[in-house]
Amino acid sequence: MERTRVFSGVKPTGHLTLGNYLGAMRRWAEVDQHRSEALFCVVDLHALTVDHDPARVRRLSRQAATLLLAAGLDPELCTLFVQSHVDEHARLSYLLECVATDGEMRRMIQYKEKAAREQRRGGSVRLSLLTYPVLMAADILAYGADEVPVGDDQTQHVELTRDLAVRFNQRYGHTFVVPKATPPKVASRVMNLQDPVSKMGKSDDSGPGIVYLLDEPEVVEKKVMRAVTDSGRDVVYDPQERPGLANLLVILAACQGGNPEALGGVYESYGALKKDTAEAVVELLRPVQARHRELCADPAYVEGVLRRGAEKAREMARPRVDAAYRAIGLLPA
Repeated sequence: MERTRVFSGVKPTGHLTLGNYLGAMRRWAEVDQHRSEALFCVVDLHALTVDHDPARVRRLSRQAATLLLAAGLDPELCTLFVQSHVDEHARLSYLLECVATDGEMRRMIQYKEKAAREQRRGGSVRLSLLTYPVLMAADILAYGADEVPVGDDQTQHVELTRDLAVRFNQRYGHTFVVPKATPPKVASRVMNLQDPVSKMGKSDDSGPGIVYLLDEPEVVEKKVMRAVTDSGRDVVYDPQERPGLANLLVILAACQGGNPEALGGVYESYGALKKDTAEAVVELLRPVQARHRELCADPAYVEGVLRRGAEKAREMARPRVDAAYRAIGLLPA
């Protein structure tokens, strides 16, 4: 019996955060790479959809790959690589653009949000920002992935991927596996500590509300202790009415493997909850940071992992992408 194939990735648009770790990376290391044929990718092409500094993208791509290894990804168990090192992503993306519609792209919630933010900054909106969900679909479909472990903010893109796969298969013959999103059970969306109705995103400017994976322990403690809470004195889990409090409970529960609702009845004060949450986060990140320091001292190892990962990924993707080229009507080379 063939193992389930899983694909997911991280975008090097900012330093990786506690939200990235709790919502995705930890599960990849502890669960997905052991139970499935897993591919994990630094999706650097996605970082080009907005104004960027080329040197920073390269630096953050290297840092993201190093942190994924530090978080526990084992190249003996999974395939870790950089998106731009495998041409099949871009090759397949154009074919899927020929299957997708303009209306589908403009309905994407993340496009609406990011385009509005870019316009508020006075910048122009790149065409690639509109079409990047198709590139994300290509990332997934090129490998015949069965599952895509994502946070709830990305499930719309996986639904688009499913739609494109079904449409391509119906029009041109069965070519793609139709994948499904598999969100984590806890901490699928860690929120900003200073703005608990917004996701803790690595691309945001609000540094005080974001815990980065490489933050020093005292910085983590300061950020958590200064987290925005809500009116009222009782500690209860109520994401709608008490989002700041709920976010702290979600983070603590995710760190300890507990339940945020149950934890709500344990604490009598916000201060005690914040103190325990800060300590839990510091301890959670300690081994990741230690391993990251070791890997930074051996860059040749990381580069070797990425090179071998790209070779393996290329071998897996090329036959399916070649088949898609034939199916849609292109002459073989």
